[in-house]
Amino acid sequence: MPSLEERIQRLEDIDAIKQLKAKYLHSCDVKNIEGIRDCFSTNKTVIDYGAIGSFSDRESFLDVFQAMACNKHTIDMHHGQNPQIHWINAEKASATWDLYFYQVNTESKNLTQLAGSYADEYEKQNDQWVIVSTKFTVSSTVVSEIKDDNAKIIFAGSTIS
Repeated sequence: MPSLEERIQRLEDIDAIKQLKAKYLHSCDVKNIEGIRDCFSTNKTVIDYGAIGSFSDRESFLDVFQAMACNKHTIDMHHGQNPQIHWINAEKASATWDLYFYQVNTESKNLTQLAGSYADEYEKQNDQWVIVSTKFTVSSTVVSEIKDDNAKIIFAGSTIS
């Protein structure tokens, strides 16, 4: 049986991972590029976000994120929930998270509602937990268009081609 100290460390690590994911999602919402950057490993990072792209480092992902989301007409809301964190040891962990995402695009007049799950891997580097691998899988998507003060569904399904 693990010692009390080991059990406390595990709980502190799990809480730190929850805080890390919250920081990542919030940083995405407020378009805080440095905040997002801080959530990922400085070493090789694997990011697979399906239709958005697959990236082998955080900078490539940040370039795409900045181009897609960092503007006044894209309003994002990321809601992470149901964390299932698997603490492997004091240096490694993995987790699955559900995501509810809502986006308002005031330029295209589209509303996007998306649900899915993250499969993440974490490492403790320089005394901080960071994401070293993340894969997002979409489970449902609804895209609506606002035209003449009416909303019309233009897509409903699991993924957008």
